[in-house]
Order: sequence, then structure tokens, then C-alpha cells
Amino acid sequence: MTQINSAPQTFDIGIGGMTCASCVARVEKALQKVPGVDAAAVNLATESAHVTVSHLGTNEGLLRRAIRDAGYEPLATSDTASMQARGPWTGFAPVAIGLVLSAPLVLPMLGDAFGQHWMLPAWVQFALATPVQFILGARFYKAGWHALKALTGNMDLLVSIGTTAGWLLSVWLWLSAHEGHAPHLYFEGSAVVITLVLLGKWLEARAKRQTTEAIRALHALRPDTAHLMGEDGEQDVPVQEIRVGDMLVVKPGERFPLDGVLHEGQTQVDESMLTGEPLPVSKAMGDSVTGGAINGEGRVRLQVSAVGQETVLSRIIRLVEDAQAAKAPIQRLVDKVAEVFVPVVLGIALLTGGVWLWQGAGVEHALIHAVAVLVIACPCALGLATPAAIMAGTGVAAKQGILIKDAQALEMAHKVQTVAFDKTGTLTVGQPRLVGQTAAPGQAAASMLALAAAVQSGSEHPLARAVVAAAQGMVLPNAQHIQNVQAVPGRGVSAQVGGRELLLGSLRWLHEEGMDPQLWQAELAQFQQQGVSVSALAERTPDGLQGLLLMAFGDEPKAGVREALQALRARGLKLVMISGDNRAAAETMARRLGLRPEDGEVLADVLPGDKAQAVARLREGGRVVAMVGDGVNDAPALAAADVGLAMGNGTDVAMHAAGITLMRGDVALVAAALDISARTVAKIRQNLFWAFAYNVAGIPLAALGYLNPVIAGAAMALSSVSVMTNALLLKRWNPRA
Repeated sequence: MTQINSAPQTFDIGIGGMTCASCVARVEKALQKVPGVDAAAVNLATESAHVTVSHLGTNEGLLRRAIRDAGYEPLATSDTASMQARGPWTGFAPVAIGLVLSAPLVLPMLGDAFGQHWMLPAWVQFALATPVQFILGARFYKAGWHALKALTGNMDLLVSIGTTAGWLLSVWLWLSAHEGHAPHLYFEGSAVVITLVLLGKWLEARAKRQTTEAIRALHALRPDTAHLMGEDGEQDVPVQEIRVGDMLVVKPGERFPLDGVLHEGQTQVDESMLTGEPLPVSKAMGDSVTGGAINGEGRVRLQVSAVGQETVLSRIIRLVEDAQAAKAPIQRLVDKVAEVFVPVVLGIALLTGGVWLWQGAGVEHALIHAVAVLVIACPCALGLATPAAIMAGTGVAAKQGILIKDAQALEMAHKVQTVAFDKTGTLTVGQPRLVGQTAAPGQAAASMLALAAAVQSGSEHPLARAVVAAAQGMVLPNAQHIQNVQAVPGRGVSAQVGGRELLLGSLRWLHEEGMDPQLWQAELAQFQQQGVSVSALAERTPDGLQGLLLMAFGDEPKAGVREALQALRARGLKLVMISGDNRAAAETMARRLGLRPEDGEVLADVLPGDKAQAVARLREGGRVVAMVGDGVNDAPALAAADVGLAMGNGTDVAMHAAGITLMRGDVALVAAALDISARTVAKIRQNLFWAFAYNVAGIPLAALGYLNPVIAGAAMALSSVSVMTNALLLKRWNPRA
């Protein structure tokens, strides 16, 4: 068991022995009855439970005991991971033994098709079928008994009752037969059904291992050792012993063991397994690198900035694991069906036997038809339909740099009708530069720019960095003379510089504070025609707020954004750009991006705090809205949207608020995220259709006598395998195709 966080506590517990959707429902009920448990989601595909606990007195032992009392084996998550990581033929031995023992029992059936009578003596059939029934089939009796004790049902109970009835009928017919008469026995039906179910479960387990490849591949990116630079020179130490601030050496071709900043050297870095970006990225001194990425041709020194669960790779793994453990809303319908499925099937089987007896059929035929109903009605496929598709979809998306944080976002994304984009950093490069400036009459532009840079010197805002960069080389006021710096969110910043009270920010704010709105009218009109953003520096004096310097900032669209937006429009989506710029500047940039302001695709003059309200207005009328952003001020809007998509090159706050994180700052990934959502939901629906179809078609056919137990067993095994195979087709998805 792994404790992920503390308040509320979240636990992941591996569970052994689950076979179908009814098992899932039973374990969930058992866990939810434990005092202090807020939520419990059990996943049949990962064979694990994700439990949220709010009471400190609810500990590991109580949860494990609840699982064991429900008839299942609580495992450490490391145990389930090692089970999933085994070879392709793991667990095939019981299937092989069953095939060897069942084959001679099936041969007479094949001989009959060619007019040959190869019927084995009854005692030989008994000797071959009994080990299959009670040794290989012991797992079904054990699990079925636990279900009976809990007054519920599951697949194992159906299989054990059905095959035992066939075996007992065969023994009775054999022992009660007249001397010299060879009765038709049904040992082959019971033995073959158990063998086919074992084969189906083995194929299912093999497919499950393929659905978890993405997680295992991410785990494999972490090296076990690192080259630590210490007082005695370079030495190899386990990664677990590395601390923040340590200096590491990374040689050409090695993986970076942890997140950090290049302290010496330059290189090319392959981040494809983390971001899906196929081309290496150049890194120089001062650049950040992510643990798990592959170093190119340069030998570099790295100063560690994050270790353990705080690294980007660990957070990615946690996001993918949480998404795969989560339960999609569509699964609730399946859970309700699973709760009543087995009792209903048992009732149908009893009714089938009774009707056949009433119609005058012998006990033998009535029992065989009832057994066929029990065998074909397997809820395995129902339990696997949704989680198998979600695991395959989230896994292949992670390989392409799309991290889906929860199943609800995955299920909702394909319904999106409107996509809203933050402008700066999402559609544009987000690194504006000063492209023009005009000083007020009587002021020197250079000295005013130096004052503006002094006010902005401590800010990380993109426009502040542009001002500081433009003033590089100028003599700025001494830092001791800069006091009372205060940021006004969405408006600007105020500070005292050398005794002067200065304000720097948007014209809207400065006009509200009393600056003459007629100042710089001609220059403003010219700048706005160019589509640039403007801000101004002003000084508060006894005569009011006096303008000092007007500054114009330009940004550039990201490469490929225009084409990405056209691809989204081709999907029939409405596009909207949300910007804090004035309308003229926002519309000019929108046209460069291929957006249509005349069609309402631009929302301008939107303060950061108002973005969530803008998204709420877009959702009016029931429209499903996705919001794409990257900054701290985008977090409320990302949370307010039906689906939030955060650019992975943005802030952790934005990534936390969003349901989907795009590991590259590439707008083309938005269309890819919507596409994998649509394909995954389509697979879920296909799987549920086939899972229900097998039972809807199979149970009546078995009840009417058109299916014998052997055919029913084959159909039941095939249902689970077909659902898993259909889900695995998602692994071939490639957004570039």
C-alpha cells in the first residue's frame, strides 16, 4: 500500500482474486463501510483500489482487513506492478494442463462429425475431468464461496455452480446406468468450460499487462544511480540519496537522473518520452532539464532542483496513475447493472431448468440448458469495458505528451463545442519586447525608461522583463532608493523611487487614478493600429497623476498556431481568444492568428480575475467549453471550464487546476487531446455494447437450448478477450496521423 498524501489521506491498494464487475462492486461496498472512508474506486483492469480517507483513525490495517473479509487478497502496489511486469507466458501452466486433460474428452465430439465413434470409457472421462474440475477449478470454488458468504454473486459462482452441476450429472448418469449401456456423459462440457475460462483469464491478464506499458515505461526512465560531485571528486550514489542543491555529472547518452539546472556545459536533450517532441532540444548553462530526458553529445554538470515525488517525472506518473485508477461517469451505469446481474442470471437459470422440465424434457436436458445459461452469463466483460479503454487511452496519450488527470475530463473532452484560449504564452510566444516609447513633454525618454526599469526590476511579469531588458546598460537608481513596491493584480505596480511615487501599468488603471486621458492620443492611435499592447509610467504629484512615459510592447504568434486553430475549426468548434489587451491590439493579433473578430472570436479588455466569468458566459445555453491557458491567473478559468487544458510549459498552479495537461506548449495538442478523448469514449461504448450484446443474445439462446455448455464457455471467454483486444487498438493512435 502506498500513501500518497496526508489530508485527506489517499491510499492505493492492490487486490488479488477479482474476476468480474460484481467483484468490483463487492470490494467497493466493503471499503465504503469502513468508518472514515470518503470514497473508494476499484479498478478491475489494474486490480487495485483507490481509497480516500478523511479520518486519521482509519489506517492501512482496517482497509486491508475489509478487503480480506470480502474474500479477496490485499496486495502491495509493488506486488501488482511486478505481476504486470512478468513475461508473456506467465501463468500459462494451469491452462496448458487443462488443455492436455480436456483434449481427449473433446476428440469424440470431433469424431462424430466424421462418422467416427471414439467415445472413451466412463472411468477414463471421470479420471481426466475430475482434476480439471476440482484442482484447476479450485479458484472458482474459493471465490464463489466467499461471494455466497457475503450474500452476493460473481463470475466464479456462476462457473462453479454450472460446471459442478454438469460434473455431478455425469457421475449420476454413469453410476445409475444399466449394465452394458453406455450413457452420454457431460464430463467434457465441465472440463472444457473451466479450461476455456482459464484461457480467457490468461489472455485477459496478458492484455492487461499491455495496457500498463505506459506506466512501466515512465518508471523505467528513472536511472538507479547518479554521478555525484563531492569533495573527493565524482562518485556513483543511489538516486534516492541525492538532495536538492547537489551537483551531478551527466555523461553523453545518459538519462538525467533528476530535475535541475545546467551549471556547466551545453548539449542537446531528447525529451520525447516526456513531451512527445521528437526533435532534441538545445540546452545551455542556466537552462532547466527534466529527469528522465536523454543527454546528447555533451558532458554537463547539473545542479539538482527537485527530488523524489517533487520531480516532473514523478508528477507525470502520479497524474497518469490517478487517471487510470479513476472511474469514468459512464461506469456508474455498469456498476448498477453488475449489482443485480448475478442474482438475475441465477434466477434465469432456475427458470430455464423449470420450464424445460415442465415442457416434458428430462432432468438431464433441463440441467444442461440451465448450466449453459450460467456459463455464458459472465460479467467479466462488463467490468473490463471502461477501465481497459481508459488505461489504453491515457497511456498512449501520455506517450504523445498529453497527460489526462481524471477520467471525467477524458469523457467530457469529446463533447467540447467551444475552445477558449488565453493569448499570452498560449497562442503567442509570451516574451514581449519593447517596440516603441514616447515621453511626455518636458521628459527625457531614456531617463524615464530607467525609472520604469527600476520599478519593474523585481517583477517576473513578461512586460516587466521586457522593460528591464530594454533598459540594459542604463544607469538605474540604486536598489536602496526603491521602496514600497506593491503589485496591483491585473493593473500594474506602484513604488517609491528616490522619494518619487510612481505608478506603472495599464492606461485604464492610470486614467482611473487621475491621469489626463488626452495625453498621447495621437501616439496611442498609431500604436493600436500596429496591434501592440501599451502601458505607461506616471508620477503622483500635488497637482495629480502626471504621465511620464508611454511604452508599446509587441509579441509574436507561436509557430504553427494558425494551422492548429484551422484544424480545430475544421472539427466544427467555435474558437475564442481571451485577452487583457485593448480591443484594437487584441483584434490585430487575432487576425494574425487566423481568428475572426467579426464573428465574436475575440474577448478583449478582460482582467485576469474576470477570465472565469468570461468562461462562464461562454457556457451559457449549455455549451461545453474547453479553456486553454498556462499562467497562474488562468487557473480560475481552467477550473470554471467543462474541460481545462494547461500548457505544460506554464505554471504548476495552472496544471493543477486543469483536467488535461499538454506537456509541450504546442496548440496542435489541443486537437489531439480532443481526438484521443473521442476515440477512447468510442472504445468504451463499443466495449459496453459487445459486453451487453454477448449476454443479451447468449442468455436467450442458451435458455432455448441452442447453445451447449462448451459453446457457451467459449463465448464467455471470448467476450473478455474481445473487449481487451478492442481497447488495445487505441495503442496504435498517433496524433500526427
